[in-house]
Amino acid sequence: MLGTRLSMDEVRRELTVAGTSRPIPVLPAAGIFGANASGKSKLLHAMADMRHVVAGSFRRGDRTSGVFRRPFLLDERSREAPSEFRVDLVLDNVRWQYGFEVNDERVVGEYAYHSPRGRQALVFDRVGDVIQFGPAFRSDGRALERLFRHNALLLSVGGAAQDDTLVPLFEWFSNNLRLAEMSSRGIRAAQTATMMENSADRARVLALLRAADLGVTNAKVASIDLDPEARDRLERALRILNGTEGDAESADDWRFDVGDFVLLTHQGTSGEVEFEAGDESEGTSVWVGLIGPVLTALDQGSVLLADELGTSLHPHLVQRLIDLFQSPTTNKHCAQLIFNAHDVTVLGDNEYRSLGRDQIWFTEKDFDGATRLYPLVDFRPRKDEALRRRYLQGRYGGVPVLDRSEFERAVDLVEP
Repeated sequence: MLGTRLSMDEVRRELTVAGTSRPIPVLPAAGIFGANASGKSKLLHAMADMRHVVAGSFRRGDRTSGVFRRPFLLDERSREAPSEFRVDLVLDNVRWQYGFEVNDERVVGEYAYHSPRGRQALVFDRVGDVIQFGPAFRSDGRALERLFRHNALLLSVGGAAQDDTLVPLFEWFSNNLRLAEMSSRGIRAAQTATMMENSADRARVLALLRAADLGVTNAKVASIDLDPEARDRLERALRILNGTEGDAESADDWRFDVGDFVLLTHQGTSGEVEFEAGDESEGTSVWVGLIGPVLTALDQGSVLLADELGTSLHPHLVQRLIDLFQSPTTNKHCAQLIFNAHDVTVLGDNEYRSLGRDQIWFTEKDFDGATRLYPLVDFRPRKDEALRRRYLQGRYGGVPVLDRSEFERAVDLVEP
């Protein structure tokens, strides 16, 4: 998400960092493109998994629990090796570097550095059960050691204990790297619905519904009668989306239909007609499930992850959604959108495009099935280059290798 000399001037943000006179160029959006099964979704899941471990490794576990992770399955040695996560971010104008390694049983390593005065300072560095604390964090760190567990991140401990130094970083994970994917669409619609209970937010939700040219004229929160168990599940899921609780533990935490929460009204020939959930188009349901997370990200200046962004949405609507993050007018708090998609319309065939040249990434499978992520800037594209056309021609990689004769032979193998 760092800007380069290829950045679009009107999109790049200059982020002030404490202790230095040189701002950091930051990008508000990035799109990832590639063939099916090339790892686009896994990349977003990896970022969401980092949030999951930070948010829940202490609060949900005990000394007998394992550690949540999804190792690489196609190589036995990699499957047994630790999973490593790292993030570099600017939080309240202070630069942080944080990372950890975990296996199925324990935290292998963890570290945190920050630069409150421009020079990197150690907060803590952990190797196994041995922790070294930086001078400014030594007294707080020793207090946290009483809660220490081999299978819980120290950052998770610090967040639960409301440690002054670690809480801002812990809360960043609570409010960021939320993943919008198909399985969570229903509960994201509930987030949209709860926003409609506030008059100012309701106006924004309705404006985005109408602006999408879906024929929607009004919306209301559905009156649903849930049994106590389902209601508890709904309330917990909303807390997860609002960052006040760790991530979902199972798919059941998200299992709700869009129509359980929002009823839309459309203009008919003789007046307005309220649709049942099953009468809505797939694209309308997708859009309803995105409005709440998008508005929340823009309000909070947080990082939103969107899996298969173009699914069931017209390319023009996808472009307008990206524009909400790209424009300083609608994105005043430097929110960031990281998405993957198959629709390459946003790449454009001239200099007028939704994404800048340094906001485009590709995924490809290596010979061992692992994903390789690389940026378009590696190819030094011209400002007016026909990116969409050249990508579909395979000039940048990231496209499937499909042999027509193989398809024909496959059909011939099936005798009528």
